[in-house]
Amino acid sequence: MYTSSEHDDRAALPERPASGHDLRHHGDAEVRDGAPGLVDLAVNVRAGTPPHWLREHIADALGSLAAYPDGRAARAAVARRHGLPVNRVLLTAGAAEAFVLLARALRVRRPVVVHPQFTEPEAALRDAGHEVGRVLLREADGFRLDPAAVPEAADLVVIGNPTNPTSVLHPADRIAELARPGRLLVVDEAFMDAVPGEVAALAGRTDVPGLVVLRSLTKTWGLAGLRIGYVLAEPGTIAALERAQPLWPVSTPALAAAEACMGAAALAEAAGAAERIAADRAHLLAGLAEFDEVRAVEAAAGPFVLVRVRRAREVRERLRGLGFAARRGDTFPGLDGEWLRLAVRDRATTNRFLQALDQALTAVG
Repeated sequence: MYTSSEHDDRAALPERPASGHDLRHHGDAEVRDGAPGLVDLAVNVRAGTPPHWLREHIADALGSLAAYPDGRAARAAVARRHGLPVNRVLLTAGAAEAFVLLARALRVRRPVVVHPQFTEPEAALRDAGHEVGRVLLREADGFRLDPAAVPEAADLVVIGNPTNPTSVLHPADRIAELARPGRLLVVDEAFMDAVPGEVAALAGRTDVPGLVVLRSLTKTWGLAGLRIGYVLAEPGTIAALERAQPLWPVSTPALAAAEACMGAAALAEAAGAAERIAADRAHLLAGLAEFDEVRAVEAAAGPFVLVRVRRAREVRERLRGLGFAARRGDTFPGLDGEWLRLAVRDRATTNRFLQALDQALTAVG
């Protein structure tokens, strides 16, 4: 395995799942397996969503369920939103389906995943029979990307931006440095619409060879149960992924939601939510800074923060007893049992959480 301090032309060595990281563990398990009424800091879906107008729009689509789904309008709406032709857009049942399609449909020999990040891309690649190399970004470097750490031989590179779980936002030009002839550069931008101004977005770019951008509508709009996302890529890549999809992969209600979320009013609402998230995140980070036992990744730019806490497992269990669910960090390659991920919530919720954290840290000692 390579870390960001190893710069050479060898291919990243594959690491087997026996490394101890549960790639299939996701934040919903922290809430689903807990006591009823837990305050959810483990899942990165924006609280209070979907908004009433979006629920009504989805409900209106239920009258069309007798017909097979027709994704043309939603696909065109996504294309307009990013200034792209329709043949550069593919609608998917959430970003998770896109990772599976990439792993199964594209012929790659040396895939590399930049960690710590969302584990589903690696899990999908392994399930499709690929040996997956890992490049681990280091806490000492603030989990920031060094393009030179990625082996030249990699023909598929996956990175998140802003990255889950570190919340680090990598500059767009730095990510673009990873592009090479014959290489697919997959950028997971599932949380980019939670960044004010989407300042580091690559979505809509056509000047980066091999670029594949994934977007999700489940986080900002609270549609995790509906499953809707999309892929932006070169037409040949889109065609290959589309051939691997089953017929009618996205439901009529999900298509209606996608079209609605591309409208001017919806984009303005998302932009406002991003500004509020930034302010609420600053409040959370300021509160965490008061604890000597807690060290947060200060460069956070997403709707969540990553923190190192001594005896994190015990602290997490204490927090559950106090009514708060936090996401364990040890399932992410590159992290160990001292890490927790916390979703950004409103100030009142954060204040209650900080009081609970104080109690949990005191109890653990």
